Amino acid sequence: MNIITVTLNPAFDMHCYTENFQPFHENLAKITACEAGGKGINISRALTVNGVDNVALAVVGEENEEAFIKSLRADKMDVRSIRWSGRIRENITLHTNNAPETRISFSGFVADDSLVEIVEKELEVLTDGDTVLTFTGRNPEGVSIDATKEMLKKLKARGVKIIIDSRSFGKDDLIDVAPWLIKPNEEEIAMYTDVPVNDFESAKKAAEALRAEGIENVMISLGSKGAMLSCIDGCYVAHAPKIKALSTIGAGDSSIGGFCAAAKLGLSYPDMLRYAVCYGSAACMTEGTRPPKRESVEKLLNEVQITSL
Repeated sequence: MNIITVTLNPAFDMHCYTENFQPFHENLAKITACEAGGKGINISRALTVNGVDNVALAVVGEENEEAFIKSLRADKMDVRSIRWSGRIRENITLHTNNAPETRISFSGFVADDSLVEIVEKELEVLTDGDTVLTFTGRNPEGVSIDATKEMLKKLKARGVKIIIDSRSFGKDDLIDVAPWLIKPNEEEIAMYTDVPVNDFESAKKAAEALRAEGIENVMISLGSKGAMLSCIDGCYVAHAPKIKALSTIGAGDSSIGGFCAAAKLGLSYPDMLRYAVCYGSAACMTEGTRPPKRESVEKLLNEVQITSL
């Protein structure tokens, strides 16, 4: 099985730390990390670190692409890039000892639907009927949701398994594409179904409603509670292991990576959920958006139990 991640709108993720953050005042901060990222890039990095072959396809702005690609090559990722005029966007995450993380996101390059045509041609070469493809993150400014939906539907018609985790897609868009997997969190699933989701029972009800609309698998992240998967084989729950969390940024991306890794191994749906939770939890044990360490994943695989709901 091939795994391809698509990132149309990547970013540089800069992490800073300041003591005793005070809003509306000058705060001196130290840069602790600056990493090439984006949701699809995060998935690919998590897979690569854990020894799972994959290809990361990313659109990069010409103004700062060199540093971006250099960072990915340093992580030994298999990267295919598409150049576009403009700049890769930057995100700043401020960490402090007296408040939750604060995240500031800047705009990046502006594109149009011709970009999707270029991406589609590249994917025609990279994918076949034994491919899982993740389409994650927001569309760049100027790229329509209709263009990306048509591309994904064509790929699906060729037998590609589509995973979507993008806030550019509303409920109707997801139903239109009918992907193999979606991975909403509590806030997103409530937005799709207009029903509050705060425990496994309410998550099951919401997931089954979306599966009835044609979405094959729905995995809902419930933060520190764990995750739930509704699939053709039933409904399963994984309780999150007890860990010391350093950062939750990118954990959801890593969980998709874990799901893909288990699928590539030919494992069952309960084990796909187990791997997803282990990858996501292990990612929380690293600083910033760094990927889950292999030794952490292997340890957690023995701790996460799956039960039927």
